[in-house]
Amino acid sequence: MSATPLRGLRVLEFTHTVMGPTAGLLLADLGADVIKIEPAPAGDHTRGLPGFAAGFFAAFNRNKRSLALDLKRAEGQAALHRLAATADIVVENYGPGTMERLGCGYDTLGPLNPRLVYLALKGYLAGPYEHRPALDEVVQFQTGLAYMTGPPGQPLRAGASIIDILGAVFGIVAVQAALRERETTGKGQRVGSALFESAAFLMMTHMAGAIVTGAPPPPMPARRGAWAIYQVFKTADDGRLFIGVTSDQQWTRFVEVFGLQALAADPRLATNASRSKERPWLIPALQEVIATLPQDVVAARCEQAQVSWSPVAQPSDLFTDAHLLATGGLLDTFVSRLGGENGPKVGMPALPIEFGPERARPGLTRQSPRLGEHNAEVLAEAGLTSAEIAALNAAGVIVAAA
Repeated sequence: MSATPLRGLRVLEFTHTVMGPTAGLLLADLGADVIKIEPAPAGDHTRGLPGFAAGFFAAFNRNKRSLALDLKRAEGQAALHRLAATADIVVENYGPGTMERLGCGYDTLGPLNPRLVYLALKGYLAGPYEHRPALDEVVQFQTGLAYMTGPPGQPLRAGASIIDILGAVFGIVAVQAALRERETTGKGQRVGSALFESAAFLMMTHMAGAIVTGAPPPPMPARRGAWAIYQVFKTADDGRLFIGVTSDQQWTRFVEVFGLQALAADPRLATNASRSKERPWLIPALQEVIATLPQDVVAARCEQAQVSWSPVAQPSDLFTDAHLLATGGLLDTFVSRLGGENGPKVGMPALPIEFGPERARPGLTRQSPRLGEHNAEVLAEAGLTSAEIAALNAAGVIVAAA
């Protein structure tokens, strides 16, 4: 079994920010040859984003090649059309109408390559909203996800770009389905995924819950939990752990390990349903016990009791996570907006999948590319001569970072 089952497929990626680059990353990590088409002369604007977005480029562009091409010029479009004839997949997440204005819409590229699978990642699928611009955060508010995340009266976006990433995953599901159909028909097609519909999909359980209960779902911080023990507890050394006891068997082990004989014998606590009714006094009683113990002792006892638990971690804690380090879950990556071997080298998360009895993980074969790093080799593979490539370079239709 191989962890790169998509090797042999060529992808042209016209993307920026998170959603599109994530889709390209999924294909690249799985072995496809992903060529990132960056707008010349400045390149992907994500390279220069500050603050919250400063790590976007390094995070989502490994295992790709870069072609920096000016598609606003006829010579750039002509070169791209020759390259598209060699591709299996196009991925794009530009605003509505942008690819068409650049001469790279599906109506243009499809006839040049009837086998082409063209993934359009947008804010909205077909319908009244489809021409609106959208953002991850916008659709979190639009679908009720922000309402469900924050405490009552304080809607809050999730702490990661989860809709961008989920929309990309759904897009790759559509690509895989289209590739499968191509095996039968010999023809590609346009497929799409979108932020709004991806966020709406996440709301499905809350929608169904409202029908079943006859009441609107409360925000998650105010929800009526399904399990009696399912929250964060403080420890003696100012640590914090989330502990979830989700079955009666786990409860039996939990109270035994923590020496809570009185609670074990209390008939009010015999089942999860009955324990849930006793939360107003049960949770403070458990907190009082846990507050006398250091965090490592509480963690060890939860592990012994085989209940779900976790320290309240921060993202930077993942750099030293023992499980990720032991299983190939972190890939040695240079983190820089410039690409290449610039910046500090740290472990970044691999795709969360494995293959075969060996449980092989997709790895890293290329660092994020420098702007235009692969101009000449990519265009040569498309059939352009050295003279044609030199002419494009001299005219500024292609550019490369120094």
